[in-house]
Amino acid sequence: MAINEPGQSPWDKRKNVPPNLEQFLKQLQQKFKFKANLFNIWLILAVVLVVWALTGIYIVDPDELGVVRRFGKMTAESQPGIHYAIPLVQQVDVVKVARIRSMELGFRTIVEGPPARIRPLLVESLMITGDENLVNLKVVVQYRISDLPDYLFRVFDPRGSPEFTTLRDAAETALRGVVGSMTIDDILTVGRARVQQETKVHLQQLMDSYQTGLLITEVKLQAVEPPEPVQAAFKDVVSAKEDRERIINEARGYLEDILPKARGEAEQMLRAAEGYGEQRVAEAKGETERFLAMLVEYRQARTVTRRRLYLETMGEVLSKVDKVVISAQVAGRMLPLLPLADLVPRAEGRAPKSGEPQ
Repeated sequence: MAINEPGQSPWDKRKNVPPNLEQFLKQLQQKFKFKANLFNIWLILAVVLVVWALTGIYIVDPDELGVVRRFGKMTAESQPGIHYAIPLVQQVDVVKVARIRSMELGFRTIVEGPPARIRPLLVESLMITGDENLVNLKVVVQYRISDLPDYLFRVFDPRGSPEFTTLRDAAETALRGVVGSMTIDDILTVGRARVQQETKVHLQQLMDSYQTGLLITEVKLQAVEPPEPVQAAFKDVVSAKEDRERIINEARGYLEDILPKARGEAEQMLRAAEGYGEQRVAEAKGETERFLAMLVEYRQARTVTRRRLYLETMGEVLSKVDKVVISAQVAGRMLPLLPLADLVPRAEGRAPKSGEPQ
């Protein structure tokens, strides 16, 4: 038998026969594959663990606040910034607390405008006033979250948010209380601001007593009107009241305009009278002083003073006389007198007096 025949190799007669090179390499490759697979598994587990740990990072924006819970119990609040929570152990609720939210009472907006479409709800909007009249009000309540833990955990609402029922019921209660203390005339005319302010105060008191964590920022009346069957009559009444107020305001304006003028004219007349009185007194004093001065001169030279007074008086009187009477004795010894004074007005275009020559 040849040496190279199967089963005749010298190595076959030994007890410990080493494997051939190919089998050795296969075994070595299998060992390396096992170690590589084990390394890959550990690497994958490490990556998964890192990714799982990174899921605990969360960011709170400037207009937000966060609440951290561990197994359902609140443990901390998160301010704006980057934070970390242990996944599956801690839960975080991040809510926009600075956003102004709105709640509608008495109507619901179906389509945002313009033009907006709304659906009225008479069950909420129809209210009784203090004088036992009906009025239809539509209100928008604006609010924001002031206390996040109270907002999330203090008030339970089966619909998921306190503003669905708690805020709406409280707003309706506050509004009905305010409307029930006023007359319908006040509500329809000058009392709108009072309704808004008092409703806001009362509603905020209810929110604080319920610990809802809500801050009421504004209450706005969208519509205030009587029931539809009597709207026309109420509009006529309101128009008449507005006309009355307008006429009263016009009368007050006229009064404010005419009274200062009358007071000014009266003051002016008083000042003129006072000035005239002072003038007359001054003139009288001057005449008195002049008379006293003349009396002193008269006592010193009675004949001269008397003649001077006579001549001055005659000169003043005769200067106003148009006719001159001359005696016959003097007329023959004087030149003819020409009426030069009468010629001057004619030259100036004055019509001659009656009796004057043309």
